[in-house]
Amino acid sequence: MLSSFNEWLWQHRFWLPPNVTWAELEDRDGRVYPHPQDMLAALPLALVLLAMRLAFERFIGLPLSQWLGVRDQTRRQVKPNATLEKHFLTEGHRPKEPQLSLLAARCGLTLRQTQRWFRRRRKQDRPQLTKKFCEASWRFLFYLSSFVGGLSVLYHESWLWAPVMCWENYPNQTLKPSLYWWYLLELAFYLSLLIRLPFDVKRKDFKEQVIHHFVVVILMTFSYSANLLRIGSLVLLLHDSADYLLEACKMVNYTQYQHVCDALFLIFSLVFFYTRLVLFPTQILYTTYYESLGNRGPFFGYYFCNGLLMLLQLLHVFWSCLILRMLCSFIKKGQMEKDIRSDVEESDSSEEEEAGAQEPLQLKNGAARGPRPAPTDGLRSRVAGRLTRHTTAT
Repeated sequence: MLSSFNEWLWQHRFWLPPNVTWAELEDRDGRVYPHPQDMLAALPLALVLLAMRLAFERFIGLPLSQWLGVRDQTRRQVKPNATLEKHFLTEGHRPKEPQLSLLAARCGLTLRQTQRWFRRRRKQDRPQLTKKFCEASWRFLFYLSSFVGGLSVLYHESWLWAPVMCWENYPNQTLKPSLYWWYLLELAFYLSLLIRLPFDVKRKDFKEQVIHHFVVVILMTFSYSANLLRIGSLVLLLHDSADYLLEACKMVNYTQYQHVCDALFLIFSLVFFYTRLVLFPTQILYTTYYESLGNRGPFFGYYFCNGLLMLLQLLHVFWSCLILRMLCSFIKKGQMEKDIRSDVEESDSSEEEEAGAQEPLQLKNGAARGPRPAPTDGLRSRVAGRLTRHTTAT
């Protein structure tokens, strides 16, 4: 059954232009073509990258974060409570007030004490700055290396400067070893990101990140199998050109070098908008939608490829809106604040408010900030009492 499904899935009429078969892409006379099974090498390579990442974060990323002054916040540990812990793990991290009241009654706590327990418990699960820095530093290293390596591979290729050349003599385009290894390394990296997603720092755009990684893996696998390496390499290079700047901005944002972070953020924003909102639709989408057909008619692979590229463009628009929000905040306040995709670090300000409600804060001279009841044995009180009695008597 599996073999019959595999045979049906890889029919040439799905993935190749009309009147082209897989037999035409067989290696012969020293000419090497890409084959779908070549991509299986990305799986063990992804595991190698995971091992390299763990070693890098421990022996390079962590010492680098300490050297740059990245400091983790001190967090108060919650007191062990089996009832509250079970609710936190199974029911949710943010119970409503009726649930809080019920849990407080079960545990013999006040409502505020229960709220405080959940607040501190949520903070315990949030990643520390050093973990965020280590993740960003690994991605920065890879994206920068991939961008430099990809640029060196494509610099002398005609399709880098004229995307219409991606379709010259397609699909009879031979595979170059340098392009194969760069493509394989990129695919292995995105597979490693998918494997690590449940354990990495989760941001508010977690679902969009999952969609993005899946789309990239599917696009790379399809483009390699259908010998669309030329256009696929342009998409990879275009994305890498902004991704390493984003990770560098994150790294600096976790340190105390705020002015450097602000400058990097402005540069990243300009590069991102130009590559994702200008070059991608006008060069990549245009050539895949219009110029790729030539004298051929559309086929399933044509619609499949353009559909995934359009989904990628929608993600670009989504992230562009987030960056615009950060830019507006930057213009108003004069400096870049936290990544708006990150979770807000909850403070214990509510606890201070509770304490202030119970005990008035004392000034330096010993007087309380809040209003005090008037003394009953002072001169004003005695005079006011006599005037009141005199008024009553008259």
